[in-house]
Amino acid sequence: MKCETVLSRIRFALVLLSLAAPLASAQSSAPKPMTMTFAFLGTEYVHQWSNGGQHEFTPHAQADLTSWEDMVTLNVYESTSTGEQLADVANTVLGSYQRLGKILRTDSTPRTADRAAEHLIVAVLGNPAFLEAAFARFALVDGAGMNVVYSHRVYGTSAGPAMSTWLESNGPQVERALMAWTPIPDPKALQQLPQRR
Repeated sequence: MKCETVLSRIRFALVLLSLAAPLASAQSSAPKPMTMTFAFLGTEYVHQWSNGGQHEFTPHAQADLTSWEDMVTLNVYESTSTGEQLADVANTVLGSYQRLGKILRTDSTPRTADRAAEHLIVAVLGNPAFLEAAFARFALVDGAGMNVVYSHRVYGTSAGPAMSTWLESNGPQVERALMAWTPIPDPKALQQLPQRR
C-alpha cells in the first residue's frame, strides 16, 4: 500500500512537471515589447514613447521624459508622399515654431533626380521652466513624409546665456549631422513601436 502511494505521488509530480514545462517555455518565448535604438552624434538613443506617428528617443541615461536634455523625435506623416506636401508640412511647423519661440535659421536643399527637396528649421522655443533648441529636418523616407527633430534643453528661469553658449559650441555640428544622417529609421518600423498615451 505504501509503495502504491509513493508511486501515485511520483506520477502526480510527473504530470505537474509535464504541464509546467510547456507553460514555462511559452513564457520564456513570449515576445518582448519591441524597442529600437540608433546612434546620433556618437550617442545611442533608445525608444521611450510613441503615439499617433510621433516617436521619442533619448540617451539611455535620460529616460525620464520630464527632465531629458537631449532628444530625437521622429514624426511620420503617412499621407505626405510628395515634395509639395512635405513643403506644406514644413511651413505648418514653421508657423508653430514662430508662435512658440524664435526662428534662428531655415534652409532647403534642392530636389535632385533621386531625392525630393529637404527642409531645415532651427528654432529656440521658450517656456518658463526651460529653453529648447530644436533642429527640424523634413524629408521623404520610403514614400512617407518625416520630420526628424533633434532637441536640446537647458532648464531654469535664466537659461538664456547657457543656451546661447551651447548653440555657439554645438549648433553648426548638430545641423550638419542632422542633414547628413542616414539611414533615417524606416517609417513602417517606427509604426510598430509600442504606443503610449
